[in-house]
Amino acid sequence: MKTIFAVDDTDTTLTIVERALENYYRVVTMASASKMFDLLEKITPDLILLDIEMPEIDGFSALKKLKADSSYANIPVMFLTGYTDTAIEVSGFEIGAVDFITKPFSASVLLNRIRTHLDIEEIIHERTLRLTQLQNSVVSVLANMVENRDKETGDHIERTSMYIKILIDGMKANGVYFNELNSWDVEKIITSARMHDLGKISISDSIINKPGRLTDEEFEIMKSHTTMGEKIIDEIIAQNGEVDFLNYAKLFAGFHHERWDGKGYPRGVKELDIPLQGRIMAIADVYDALVSERPYKKPFLHDEAVKIIMESAGMQYDPKIAEIFYKLKDKFAKITTDKQSQAEKSTIN
Repeated sequence: MKTIFAVDDTDTTLTIVERALENYYRVVTMASASKMFDLLEKITPDLILLDIEMPEIDGFSALKKLKADSSYANIPVMFLTGYTDTAIEVSGFEIGAVDFITKPFSASVLLNRIRTHLDIEEIIHERTLRLTQLQNSVVSVLANMVENRDKETGDHIERTSMYIKILIDGMKANGVYFNELNSWDVEKIITSARMHDLGKISISDSIINKPGRLTDEEFEIMKSHTTMGEKIIDEIIAQNGEVDFLNYAKLFAGFHHERWDGKGYPRGVKELDIPLQGRIMAIADVYDALVSERPYKKPFLHDEAVKIIMESAGMQYDPKIAEIFYKLKDKFAKITTDKQSQAEKSTIN
């Protein structure tokens, strides 16, 4: 059962609210905003009915305080008021109220207005969930298209996603680039990282699956997968508008082969000019390449791969992220071990 806070310094109003809603919602009544804030530390309601004219803290001041706190900012607030002044309503909507109910009100009006707002919240939540599921499905299809064309990188996208999650969690835990990471939606970041090699769709099969090292000319073509990935994502953005996960994906695609010392591609930018997404993916991507078998090389052992990456910290890789990678190398090793075990079982079968 959903919970509604009713905050009003008039007992009569609180009684009317409670009787109107008690069969449909859990109603918690209180006579002041200060009591509401005390209770908010223990209970988060689904909606707040808030009187405007109250002693100590009035309704407008209480709403401003709610909106200033991220823990309470998304709770819908409906004002209960005896005012019929349009200017007051405008001011209330400007600071975040979702509705005004004018006193005296009937039980049916109150119930229907509350149901409308709570239903809207549920509809928005459901549509957001469906959009996220659709987004993840589209990304998975695109990522699988890339991976299915490249016969040598089985499950590379899945593993790099796991490596990135390990690195991001470790960086946050150790305060490395914490402010920037804290502003990220990590779930969207992980989803968007799956598109880092999207540009390989534009590279011919003869290059993608060449059984040997690429020529200089072929390597130049292969390098273009970074800018082609950006171009494809730009086309998606142009048709669908700016979406966070697409903007993240573009950074992963375009910058995961840049180097800390500026000797990477396609732009040759260096150090903090490389977006953080690219600097994180650089380590995840190369580690997986090192421990994976290719037509032109055997897989490196985990310890050898770690040594190669750490020797290039401060040159190819962001030294702070490389340090986190080293601290968490055992978690990378577990994924590598699981991968090799699965490969062995497949060979036996």
